[in-house]
Amino acid sequence: MAEVRSDGNESEKATQNIELVDKEQAQKPTDEKTNTSTTPKETKTKIDVLLKAAGDAPIMKKKKWAVDANKTVAYLVEFIRKYIKCAASDSLFLYVNQCFVPYPDQPIQNLYECFGADGKLVLYYCKTQAWG
Repeated sequence: MAEVRSDGNESEKATQNIELVDKEQAQKPTDEKTNTSTTPKETKTKIDVLLKAAGDAPIMKKKKWAVDANKTVAYLVEFIRKYIKCAASDSLFLYVNQCFVPYPDQPIQNLYECFGADGKLVLYYCKTQAWG
C-alpha cells in the first residue's frame, strides 16, 4: 500500500506539470501563416548531419542527412559503411570537426549540443586514421 505525504511541495509539482505541458506545446509544429515560434534547438527530433570525406574515403553524392537525435555514433558509422560499400575488413574512422573520434555509444544529440554550428553537425569520415 502506498503512503502519500504532503510536504507542501504541491506548488512545485504543479509548476513541473505546467512546464511539461508547455514543452509538449513547444514541440508541436507551427503554421507559417501564424508566425509563431518553431521548435527549440534542444528538442529537435532530427539532427542535420553534414558528412564530409577525408583522406582516401569515397565521396558521398548526398552529404547532408537528417538523423534521429537518439541514434548513436555506431549507427551512423554502420550507415556510412553501407552507403559507401565499405568491406567488413576495412576500417572506417569518424571525426568531429577534424579533431577527435567520438565514442560509438555517444548519442548524436549530445554531439550536436556540444559541437553543432549553424544548425548542423559536421562529421568527417575516412578509411585511414587522419586526426587524433
